[in-house]
Amino acid sequence: MESEISRYEDGTNENVLTKKELHKMVWRSFFLQASFNYERMQACGWLYGMLPALEKIHRNKQDLAKSMKLHMEFFNTHPFLVTFIMGIVAAMEQNKEDQETIRGIKVATMGPLGGIGDALFWLTALPITAGIGAALAMDGNILGPVIFLVLFNILHFGLRFGLMNYGYSTGVRAVQSLKENTKLVSRASTIVGLTVVGALIASYINLKLPVIITAGEAKVALQTDVLDKVLPNMLPFAYTVLMYYLLKKNFSPVKLIALTVFIGVAGKICGVL
Repeated sequence: MESEISRYEDGTNENVLTKKELHKMVWRSFFLQASFNYERMQACGWLYGMLPALEKIHRNKQDLAKSMKLHMEFFNTHPFLVTFIMGIVAAMEQNKEDQETIRGIKVATMGPLGGIGDALFWLTALPITAGIGAALAMDGNILGPVIFLVLFNILHFGLRFGLMNYGYSTGVRAVQSLKENTKLVSRASTIVGLTVVGALIASYINLKLPVIITAGEAKVALQTDVLDKVLPNMLPFAYTVLMYYLLKKNFSPVKLIALTVFIGVAGKICGVL
């Protein structure tokens, strides 16, 4: 009985989707989190993105209503990689797959893609492209912010459109590929991202102690002669670790910014920074 309920009345299997519908779904995917809520997360945006395909596939109004109800269930994944799941689900809907199977594919893919997306974009692509743009801007190049946005969005848009076509063309077979490569992609992206973040800490966090210790005729600069000899850029690293620790203790970013400003101003007035 359950299986009958989860099947569509019109089982006609036709390849009705074209590039037009797929590209329209990609553009709609930008609104994935427009109606984000804590009950169903991205469900409203997900359904909005899927509608061009669903309306083309399901000519039976009851089937369309059933499909729309299915896609209003809880959904949450990385917004930049959502088109991969959209492509797979669109192919399954076109094949009139059982709704339980479609639901299972959505659940199986949204979690891994959330982890991969965070590692790929927030820990890798964003620090690298922002670092390039910031470096140019700090050298006086007014195109620094523009270059950052162009580089980041070449990757962003390329993946949105590319993953939609890949997910749709490979259908359910893409799920197996995702399961096999999830850990590898996530681990590689995390390693690259952490390496870049470490380099950015050393390059852009400027924290120095202009304190000179005098012993008789000997003068020792605390920063260059002591701390940097133990570990280059020790203070920027230590301050970064402190900020990370406070974030874990549920300090808000606004409080940490205020704390940084206070420490900087107080240190300058006291002559220790």
